[in-house]
Amino acid sequence: MHGQRKKAVALKYQHGQDNAPKVVAKGGGIVAEKIIELARQHNVHITRDQHLVEVLATLEVYREIPVELYKAVAQILIFVYKMAQKKE
Repeated sequence: MHGQRKKAVALKYQHGQDNAPKVVAKGGGIVAEKIIELARQHNVHITRDQHLVEVLATLEVYREIPVELYKAVAQILIFVYKMAQKKE
């Protein structure tokens, strides 16, 4: 039995510049591993949510996420901002 192929999606959001987070990279297998590696190298928070990745992976790169995903992504952003504040 083969394991599931790893997938990764990178989001970018700049408060005051973007209306909503955008998918800036996505891929599976080796590409997913590279996205994760680059995120770690640049101290970008990584969240594991298989269901959200599956949905985000269907979106076009450089497009804002749809309204239906705002709540799920907002929960991740809140967590990331809280972690960043604790580090300061």
